Amino acid sequence: MSSLGVPFTDDALEARVHAGIDEIERQLALAVDSPDAFVAEAAAHLLNAGGKRFRPLLVMLAAEFGDQAHPDVPRSAVVVELTHLATLYHDDVMDEASMRRGAPSANSRWGNSVAILVGDYLFAQASDLVSDLGPECVRIQARTFSRLVQGQIRETLGPGEGDDPLAHYLAVVADKTGSLIATAAHLGAKMAGAPADVQETLTEFGERIGAAFQLSDDIIDIASETGDSGKTPGTDLREGVPTLPTLLALRSTDPESERLRALLARPLTDDGELAEAITLLRAHPSMDEARAYVRAETDTAQALLAKLPGGAAREALQALCTTVATRLG
Repeated sequence: MSSLGVPFTDDALEARVHAGIDEIERQLALAVDSPDAFVAEAAAHLLNAGGKRFRPLLVMLAAEFGDQAHPDVPRSAVVVELTHLATLYHDDVMDEASMRRGAPSANSRWGNSVAILVGDYLFAQASDLVSDLGPECVRIQARTFSRLVQGQIRETLGPGEGDDPLAHYLAVVADKTGSLIATAAHLGAKMAGAPADVQETLTEFGERIGAAFQLSDDIIDIASETGDSGKTPGTDLREGVPTLPTLLALRSTDPESERLRALLARPLTDDGELAEAITLLRAHPSMDEARAYVRAETDTAQALLAKLPGGAAREALQALCTTVATRLG
């Protein structure tokens, strides 16, 4: 397994992707910098904390269907990752989070106002960079940003009267996570000059695999003993944040699930009740149902890849689907 989380079978492809990610990291460091020492420190805070770099990886793999060496390829990845980082600053304020990527969140360190402004600064940096890629890329970025914000608004408001909570949640995931990962694949292919039909397929693939990746984190948040999602297991339960397994469990009409449904109906601030809910949920059929849903999403994503030209890049994307599906346990 590569350090990027994909089991590459082609050494040349792996070397190109690693070189691309290294260049993206270099450009990210430059993009978050500022003549103002405080702004530079705060803007680099989450960047320096690490992360999966899932979006830059997808940019590089999508670019393999065209001229992967085009200089606009890493630039487009920087735009996407800056946008992602900016949303994390804002999300932590919305969620009142104290930790992010194993480090104190920006809002807990400097306060909500600074965290919001730093997120805005990163959005501005991304907008500046995307303007160099041409008006069509500006439009793609703007529409993606619109979806990100609308997803956050829907999440904040919650489902309306008569809305299906599960359908509402899946729509939020599509907007808040799927949209930007779809844009990563789209821009990678576009900047590399891939054919239009390849760009379209990769964009749809990104949307599918992006949603599956987020939903797999939902499952890991419950099932993992070690916090493989980057959070303490049960974090979403403690905060009363809806996730795929909990929403499926709440739909259950099984009388034996009554205690679990009662626990899930509110934030679990009591450690004993949280532990009880995790134990009950791990044994509940909703966990297998959630895993089946994610595997169906990865299967759909994988089926799209049949439309792409064969080769090492397609094999790597197929392996990515397998990785997302098998991380569920």
